[in-house]
Amino acid sequence: MEAVRVKLGLRSYYIYIGAGVLGNLGRRMKELACGKKVMLVSNPAVLNVYGDRVKKSLAGCGFEVVNAEIGAGEGNKTLATAGKLYDAAFSFEMDRKSPVVALGGGVVGDVAGFVAATYMRGVPFIQVPTTLLAQVDSSVGGKVAVNHPGGKNIIGAFYQPRLVLIDINTLKTLPPREVRSGVAEVIKYGVIENAKLFAWLEEHIELLLCGERKALTHVVRESCRIKARVTEKDETEQGLRAILNYGHTVGHAVEALAGYGQYTHGEAVSIGMAVAARLAAALGLLPGPDRARIEKLLQRAGLPLELPEEIPAEAVLDKLYHDKKTTGGRLNLVLPELIGKVSVKRDIPAELLTKIIRAG
Repeated sequence: MEAVRVKLGLRSYYIYIGAGVLGNLGRRMKELACGKKVMLVSNPAVLNVYGDRVKKSLAGCGFEVVNAEIGAGEGNKTLATAGKLYDAAFSFEMDRKSPVVALGGGVVGDVAGFVAATYMRGVPFIQVPTTLLAQVDSSVGGKVAVNHPGGKNIIGAFYQPRLVLIDINTLKTLPPREVRSGVAEVIKYGVIENAKLFAWLEEHIELLLCGERKALTHVVRESCRIKARVTEKDETEQGLRAILNYGHTVGHAVEALAGYGQYTHGEAVSIGMAVAARLAAALGLLPGPDRARIEKLLQRAGLPLELPEEIPAEAVLDKLYHDKKTTGGRLNLVLPELIGKVSVKRDIPAELLTKIIRAG
């Protein structure tokens, strides 16, 4: 098992990465001196495969576990879902030391984390991500939220987990589409901060897509290290951490406009990354060869680059101006300058952005 430390003073924690490590969860949580009552938040499909293993590990270390199931997909990332979890926590008589464990993908982690951050003003939160996207991105860094009809992740908080336990073997049961969705976030890391990782992806993308364990372990470890470094420097996104939003502003708009569930998060982010690369090239920020490399790698990963025809460019622009990252009516977008370097650009010309979105 490998360990990546997220250094945040009193809120520091370890990310443990390995194959077949789900059985270590109880021992790791016991080291944290958590309360004995544990609410295990997951969806039925994940619980069916991994629930017994996790509960056995927890019970073996003296924990009492209650299952709290939520539906899969972004459509369940709501205040109503959070309300059901509050009811479950109250009925289980959880106290301020009782941990919430998220077993699943990004939706489970975001909702469970939001509940952990707000129930009794905060209880311990443990992430056990089982999708590639959650392992490389959403389980690390402390962003927790639910959606609002007006936009994604509008209602949320920064609330760090006490522990992240990543079992690479859980990816064996992941559908190919979900693997590709996670690969989109890995590509993001290469573009924003690590040109070597991007080049590695260009050489090994097929190994990653077919689920080769060493390749998966490598990208999970490197992605977590990048996310940890950025979070340590800017925990609550006052500056540097904004680079992690590369592709996400347009991506969130696509998710909302298409209807949650039509596109996976990674697919929507892929469209956003392609739009940002084209915009950066049009503004003279990004060399043409680097734009071509970004688009080619996304295509090789089986990810979309174009906005759906049924979504008007003007509707996307309207969503962007209502995005939580827009300040004072000024549109902020993360644009690449080179592979491995991005910057936040403000006051993007609306006419040019509309043209780029419409042209594809």
